[in-house]
Amino acid sequence: MMVEVRCDGATVHEAKRGGGVRTGRRARQRGFTLVELLVVLVILGLIVAFAAPRVIQYVGGAKSDAAKIQIERLSSVLDLYRLEVGRYPSEDEGLQALVERPADAEAWNGPYIKKSNALTDPWGRPYIYRYPGEHGEFDLYSLGADGAEGGDGENADITNW
Repeated sequence: MMVEVRCDGATVHEAKRGGGVRTGRRARQRGFTLVELLVVLVILGLIVAFAAPRVIQYVGGAKSDAAKIQIERLSSVLDLYRLEVGRYPSEDEGLQALVERPADAEAWNGPYIKKSNALTDPWGRPYIYRYPGEHGEFDLYSLGADGAEGGDGENADITNW
C-alpha cells in the first residue's frame, strides 16, 4: 500500500512494505548517464581489440585442422574403394567416384561419401586428387587458405603425404 504526502511542493511516496521514502524527482533518476555508457563502450572496445586477433587465429587454425582430418578420412575412404573395386579412381573419375558409381566399376559398393560437399576443403575449393601420385599411390591435398601452392601457417598446403 502506498501513502502519498505533500510537503513543500514535492510529492513524497512512502511504501508500507519495507521500502524507504523517495521523492518523485529522485525516482525518475534511475538510468545510466551518457558518460557511463561511453565508458562501458570504450572498455568493451578495448576487450574486443585485444581478443579479436586471438579468436581469428584460432578460427584459421581450426580450418587447417579440419582439412587435415578430412584428408585423412578421404584417404581411408579411397583405400576402401580400392579394396572393393580393385583400383583407385582414375584422375578423370576423380573423387566424385566416391559419391557416384563410375561406368566401369563393377564391384562398386557405394556411395562411400554421402554428400558431394565433403569433397571440398574448408575454404570452399575442391580437394586436389592425383592418380597415380607423385608422393604415394595417390596424392590428395588442399592448397590452404590462399589457394596457391606453398605458403606458411594457414596458407600452407595440407597433404596426405
